[in-house]
This record gives sequence, C-alpha cells and structure tokens, in this order.
Amino acid sequence: MTERQTDAQRRHDLTVRGFASDNYAGAHPEVLAAIALANEGHQVAYGEDQYTEHLQRVIRSHFGQTAEAFPVFNGTGANVVALQAMTDRWGAVICAESAHIHVDECGAPERVGGLKLLTVPTEDGKLTPELIDRQAYGWDDEHRAMPQVVSITQNTELGTVYTPDEVRAICEHAHERGMLVHLDGARIANAAASLDVPMRAFTNAVGVDVLSLGGTKNGALFGEAVVVVNPDAVRAMKHVRKMSMQLASKMRFISVQFEALLARDLWLRNARHANSMARRLAAGVREVDGVEILYPVQANAVFARLPHDVTERLQKRYRFYFWDEAAGDVRWMCSFDTTEEDVDGLVAALREEMGR
Repeated sequence: MTERQTDAQRRHDLTVRGFASDNYAGAHPEVLAAIALANEGHQVAYGEDQYTEHLQRVIRSHFGQTAEAFPVFNGTGANVVALQAMTDRWGAVICAESAHIHVDECGAPERVGGLKLLTVPTEDGKLTPELIDRQAYGWDDEHRAMPQVVSITQNTELGTVYTPDEVRAICEHAHERGMLVHLDGARIANAAASLDVPMRAFTNAVGVDVLSLGGTKNGALFGEAVVVVNPDAVRAMKHVRKMSMQLASKMRFISVQFEALLARDLWLRNARHANSMARRLAAGVREVDGVEILYPVQANAVFARLPHDVTERLQKRYRFYFWDEAAGDVRWMCSFDTTEEDVDGLVAALREEMGR
C-alpha cells in the first residue's frame, strides 16, 4: 500500500447499528465489485456507454419489451422527472396524503416539476378507486389543476403492500378516466419479496405506465431509475431528465449497479432478508408489554407506539426516528445487512427501557 493510499481513514464505528433507515446501510459487496469492474478504461459519457445499453435488456426482462430505463441520481429526482414528463403545465397528480412525493420531497414535485399534488387521506397508505375519486374530477374546470396522473407507492410509506389485483383495479380506474399511473418503487424489491411475485406482476402486467425504480435502499451505492413502461405516457424524457439536473455524465456507474442487482437475484435476496428481519423484529416487539404495533408488517418496516420517554432513552442506544412524535409513533427500518443480533439487541433494549 502506498503512502497516498493511506490518506483516507475509516471515520465511523463499525459496531454502531441502527434502524432509522435502510439508507443507513452501505452498498452490497457485489454492487461495489460491479462498480470497480466498470471503472477500468474509458466509456462514452451521458448514457451512451455499454453498461447503460445492456441495462435496457435487463430492464425489459423484468418490465416487458416496451420498457426503457432512464438512470438518475436519487429517488426524489426519479419521481420529479417521471411526473413532470407525464403531466402538462396545468396537470395534477393524485396521491395518498402520506406519499413520499407529498411529505418528504421538500415540495420538489410542485416547485421543480411545476405540477399540483392532490392528496387523499388513507388508513394504511394505500389508495383505492373510491379514494381516487375524491380528487378525480374537474377536468374541464379552468379554476382547478387537471388530474392527469395517479401516483401510488409500492410498498407504501406505512410499510403496507398493494396486491397485483389492487394495482390493476387502480390502473383500470385511472385509465377509464383518462389518467395515467405512476408507481413510486423506492422499495419495490421489498414489495415483490413480500408478495412472492416478480415485479412485473404489479407493474407492466397490470397497467402501470411509469415507475421510479429504487436501487439505493436495496443495496446500491447511489442511483435510481425512471422506467417508462408505456412510451405514450411521457414526452421528451431525455430533455426533462437533463433539465431536472438528473443526467449523470458517468452514467455507467449507476447502470452497472442495477445490472448487479437485477441481472440475477441479488435484488430479491436483499429484499427477502430485510423483510425477514422486520418480521423477526415485529415478533419480538409484540412480546414487550405496553408496545403497540400500528400497521401490518408486510415489508421491511415496523411502526410502533411507545411512551415518549422510552423512545428518547432507546434512541441513545439505537438510531431510529419518530414517525409522529405527538402520538408517540416510531418507525424501525431493516436493511439487507441487518442481522439477527441487531434485531435481538433492539428488542432486548426496548424491553429494558419499558421496564424502567
């Protein structure tokens, strides 16, 4: 090892583990190996490289022969690019009140994308045709933003999962009313693993037009992708991506990560493991008196309600977030590298703090 190579030093404690977000995990070793493989030599910039070209074949194997992937830097960027390309300047997007595009993207779809979000309250984060109709009206009213897209999240921000039949019903309902369907798939792998079906079963097979394909939460180092299933659903995707500051010059390093995840079964192995750790965590939490699990544990998230002082003490031992601090609700996320020891340690710590 040369002196230059020793300049960088590890700055974090490897024994510190957390349940705040699946973004806290590092990149999967197979993904890092793929990045190193793509790093040798020169490749054409801005997506004209061989890795991005090959990615299209991989994407079509999952989402059908009309599918095309547009790699971007992050999830908010994927959603903004997708929705902007699907709507007119006067367009609106119907989504759940808890949707990431509404709650956690700093207004980017509206401020950057120039569209209007029409939100609907839900009990479990999932839209239904009936809930969509609360906002699906007024297409000829010039005083109201025009509903053009329905956006659903799979799995939802509350950890619940749409079945293929539920997505099909939404797509048919939206299409009958002249609207398109976007699926925010930041954790799409976890949903597929939970349902034990391929991703196509609740995307192209049931009528989804465009989806945001998550990679970072599934083991990628960085990068997401917009997958256009229905080419007629978007306009000028390449221009919208560039205008939205989501065009990577060295795109091969995003594309090769998706190839590593999707070409075989790494995406599914990672998601199944994260989901199984969440189930283990939920089982342990249910045995702790005084703690309530709030939603069905269907993917890699566990939502619970516990006393405020217990949460504050527990957060000093394990990093996690309040979901609704006033109500005492918290969220625990499991990732591809969460271990049984991590889960059992959190449960033991929770039991200790609840017993004080």
